[in-house]
Amino acid sequence: MKTVKDYIRTIVDFPHEGIMFRDVTTLLSDPRGFRMAVDQMLHPYAGLQIDKVVGLEARGFILGGAIAHQLTLGFVPIRKKGKLPGAVISEAYTLEYGEAVMEIHDDAIKAGERVLVVDDLLATGGTAAAGIKLIERLGGEIVSTSFIIDLPELGGRKVLEDMDMDVNVLCEFEGA
Repeated sequence: MKTVKDYIRTIVDFPHEGIMFRDVTTLLSDPRGFRMAVDQMLHPYAGLQIDKVVGLEARGFILGGAIAHQLTLGFVPIRKKGKLPGAVISEAYTLEYGEAVMEIHDDAIKAGERVLVVDDLLATGGTAAAGIKLIERLGGEIVSTSFIIDLPELGGRKVLEDMDMDVNVLCEFEGA
């Protein structure tokens, strides 16, 4: 029987030499694989009160949208700087080579709303940590974070757990 991990392909030396890119597009394009991933990402939250699902750009939009639909909840995107119209708040974070900025609409989360944060991959945890900070600045309470893939060697899980976040992943891959 296939697992979620079996649907994910590895592309060597992308986007740079020495990187083992874990490509979830093969998972998303397969109806059984996609349903399996969404169902497994939903499972830990059965019976919990969640008010919104937040997806991190960009594959988190696909997964978060599907999860929000299944839970009959609203979906909120956290995007790269300059992609959202209207009033936003921003959070800068460090990348391997420089800095990036994530943004959320300033009215997307109301104080006290319980939020599930979703993305495809947990690497260093920088993007997820920035997203969490944005949600918390709006008064949201993070119920949990959910990812398809964890790259344990890059330490993202520890970053999030050090922020007192619950972290759920479907599979792990060794190597960066």
